[in-house]
Amino acid sequence: MVMQRGRLFAGAAALVLVSAVGVAVATRSDNSATAGGTAAAATAGAKAGSPQSRKAALDVILAQRATAVLKGDVKAFIASVDPQQPKLVAKQRVLFANLRQFQFSTLRYFVADERLAPNLVEKYGNTAFSTRVMMRYQLAGLDPGPVQTDLGYTFVVRAGRWILVADDAIDQTLSDDGHRQPWDFQPITVIRRGKIVVVVDKSEAALGKKIAGVSKTAISAVHRHWPRPWNGAVMVVAMPEPRVMSLLWTTGTGTGWTIAAKAVTLYDGEPLSVKAAAPVGSRIVINPAVRKSLDEDLLVHEMTHVATVPIGVHAPVWLVEGIAEYVRCRSIEDDPHWTVDPYRKTVRTKYLPSMKVLPGETQFDASGDRSYGQAWWVTEYLVSTKGEKGMAALYTDLALHGTSPAAIASIIKKQTGKTPPELVTAVKKFRG
Repeated sequence: MVMQRGRLFAGAAALVLVSAVGVAVATRSDNSATAGGTAAAATAGAKAGSPQSRKAALDVILAQRATAVLKGDVKAFIASVDPQQPKLVAKQRVLFANLRQFQFSTLRYFVADERLAPNLVEKYGNTAFSTRVMMRYQLAGLDPGPVQTDLGYTFVVRAGRWILVADDAIDQTLSDDGHRQPWDFQPITVIRRGKIVVVVDKSEAALGKKIAGVSKTAISAVHRHWPRPWNGAVMVVAMPEPRVMSLLWTTGTGTGWTIAAKAVTLYDGEPLSVKAAAPVGSRIVINPAVRKSLDEDLLVHEMTHVATVPIGVHAPVWLVEGIAEYVRCRSIEDDPHWTVDPYRKTVRTKYLPSMKVLPGETQFDASGDRSYGQAWWVTEYLVSTKGEKGMAALYTDLALHGTSPAAIASIIKKQTGKTPPELVTAVKKFRG
């Protein structure tokens, strides 16, 4: 994330969208059931009433909806939506129109687990069934593999068949970012420029095109200063809706600061499980308050996270953020008319004297500006001694194998010849 107090240039660790436990399921791009078979299966499940038959019936309906998105069949998509609720039908039509803009190469919905909701039973009757629904998908030209998130649906039996009566009543039981995807709110416009995807409000297409242009130059900056391969595929979400893939736009336990942007990490697997496997990718989400004044260097910082996070999840926060700040600052000084000397002076005189350890989560939470400055200076020191390739090698080793404080200390010693305390001492002496 990029934090902003006034115009503070700093960053924070990428947030997690979903967890990393893999799901061994086949993704289907078509519905093998006929329309009659779909209706029959849904009706049979509604009549049988057992958990197994209910799940089978609802999975058929969800498969029909996924196929409808892939084929552009809005009638099939809303066939299971309660016709007695015009607002819900209209909302689902907006959802369908939004989804159609994302070019899914694969898409699958399936029932996960029941969520008890007595208020919905009281409202809709004893057949009301609320469930987390998994959405497993891959976006063409963007995601290297499938990713997964959850949403919440409530179905009831009416006239012998299951129908959808609520799509937001159990959101509080979902994963932190579940059901807060860019397509879940108001009508949107999706701008594509090669591997760059920008999502904005439907009325802000001009803003989306501007962000796409800025994104292209930001990607070039990352390629100049991050030596590992990255294909430059990225999605930037810049919507006025503050809930998209986010719970809060402020953080910190000290004086606090505003988050200007964040790289939200995506995984494939159960969203509520502990993450174990490497991430699939990331989405960059811009704080709605700053979306119209987006700076290139802010995107450079976040795109560095997009480029580095798929390597692994174990790198310490000081290096994750230090590298993002390093690439951002170097990209600024690629232009001979710009300099980060004021930032450099502040780090030397204000932040380094108080540095006692390589900053961790506690230090970042207590004082973001100081910790980001220190993390940047550590990375500048590493590049001065090991070069950009050596710095990237350290990051890769830590991202893959830094599973404990002891492992991190051992890798730092192996890669730099210094223990973490010795590295801190060297960094404080480094003048840049």
